[in-house]
Amino acid sequence: MIIDFHNHYFPPAFVDAIQTGASNFRITEDAAGNPVLHSPGDFNVLVPGHRDLEYRTRVLDEASIDKQVITFTAPGTLIESPTRGAELAYIINDGLAAGVAHGEGRYLTLGHLPLHNPEASVAELERCMTELKMPGVMLFSNANGVPLADDRFLPLWEAGNRHGAIFYIHPTYPVGVAAMEEYMLMPMVGFLMDTTLAAAHLVYAGIPDRFPNTTWALGHLGGAVPYLAERFDRGYEAFGHSRDRLSRPPSEVLKEFYYDTVNFDPACLRLAIEFAGADHILAGSDYPHMVGNIPKMLTSIRSLNLPKEEEVMILGGNATRLLEEG
Repeated sequence: MIIDFHNHYFPPAFVDAIQTGASNFRITEDAAGNPVLHSPGDFNVLVPGHRDLEYRTRVLDEASIDKQVITFTAPGTLIESPTRGAELAYIINDGLAAGVAHGEGRYLTLGHLPLHNPEASVAELERCMTELKMPGVMLFSNANGVPLADDRFLPLWEAGNRHGAIFYIHPTYPVGVAAMEEYMLMPMVGFLMDTTLAAAHLVYAGIPDRFPNTTWALGHLGGAVPYLAERFDRGYEAFGHSRDRLSRPPSEVLKEFYYDTVNFDPACLRLAIEFAGADHILAGSDYPHMVGNIPKMLTSIRSLNLPKEEEVMILGGNATRLLEEG
């Protein structure tokens, strides 16, 4: 069983909603007729794989991928007003659920939240996990500059804890994005640093330990988390206020997170495996983004020459266990 945990899907109803209704996306069309969604410092070309599940299924068949966990992507609804963001999140989640139903077992999903509207986010989490039967949600790494560790999100973590939610962190516009608009530095550098910052802040703030019935996963191999975890521990030892809400070294908490393999450098994958263990690594491709690549997802994992049981865990076993538990 091969499960691609990190990839992105734009429900057609969402695309229709922003093309015909209010939206802060600037929408153009490329030479092939694909919608292009423009936002500050970034853009998404909605190729057929982004919005056509019949097309996507053929791609998965050709690559011998058994399942995908389809999720939305940055900046999501964060660039809209809080009210419009909540309206569009409802449309997105209905569309994700419809995609799962249409795929007849080929697709799973995690919901989308309008994080800049914390009250609506709690309601939408409840709806995703009860009515739509999703095991959790994808979060962005900040809510228009507000960190996930901010107290305004405590009701969200409380709701997630009640339901045993998976919280999967994907980056969005990092703080200081104006310095990253050239050369596509925002997705290449800023995204990874913002995931790292979000994870570290949550851990030092004691959120994962305070809400132990939640499960946390990080996109793009956790940004720089496996590389910097030792420094996080040194800070914990050196600065007394770093221990105000955390009773154990940060690395111990971060080793309980899951990490997807959207970093196709085998050396980086080895580091993450050494850090968190093969049982906490999830295969991911970032399909069908320009920087995504299903073949590289597979070859990078297989090039590690891991024991067979570890390779099987990473390619799909861990995702199966995580989603069933969630």
